[in-house]
Amino acid sequence: MTLALKQLSKTFEGSKALQNVSLQMKDGQTTVILGPSGSGKSTLLRCINLLELPEKGKLQLGDLQIDFEQKITNKVKQKLRRNTAMVFQEFNLFSHLTAVENVMEGPVTVLRQDKDQAAQHAKELLEQVGLSDKYDSYPSRLSGGQQQRVAIARALAMEPQYLLFDEPTSALDPELEIEVLRVLQELAHERLSMVLVTHNIDFARLVADRIVFLEEGKIDFDGSATAFFASEDPRIRRFIHSLKLEV
Repeated sequence: MTLALKQLSKTFEGSKALQNVSLQMKDGQTTVILGPSGSGKSTLLRCINLLELPEKGKLQLGDLQIDFEQKITNKVKQKLRRNTAMVFQEFNLFSHLTAVENVMEGPVTVLRQDKDQAAQHAKELLEQVGLSDKYDSYPSRLSGGQQQRVAIARALAMEPQYLLFDEPTSALDPELEIEVLRVLQELAHERLSMVLVTHNIDFARLVADRIVFLEEGKIDFDGSATAFFASEDPRIRRFIHSLKLEV
């Protein structure tokens, strides 16, 4: 299922966060969005999931077409979000639910799955992200890396067409970050359709099929990861070098 964005424009208090951004994502592809702070990366991701609404532009996902100059109903939002699942910087787990209950909550309440079936699938997903011994643990008993892996399992449980990740390791220290990056690498190798915002340039090099480089709300590069890292463009070289210096 192709995800297409056409001429998205978004402003905040008169400041242009996105300026006529057009992209087309493909099935089975990992797209990594890079750019300096304030370039519009997270805004773009949030627009894909309708957490932010552009003033102008269009979005198409399969047979769902959205014109942002028209009113967006809750029904349209729900339809889109059943096909896109987002993992945030913060884990946003329900503190009163165990890991397995957090993962099965969406399938039971939104997709109306049978509880036993949802629980079994939730356990399989927790095993997939390396948490088979944490089924009955509450978030307060989990490390940050473990909580983020539960959040990833929760997103997978909805069986979305696209997985969206907004700097999913930025709140973690390096050791815990590696746990999460390993899971994301495995998902990329499974050819899931993913859109990922990250500051980890080495991870981007490892998993990206495609890189979109944003600056001042505009696309300055859109192409293969190989072409991005081989680019002689002075701005791209400076950006890559600056992130390596931060490591």
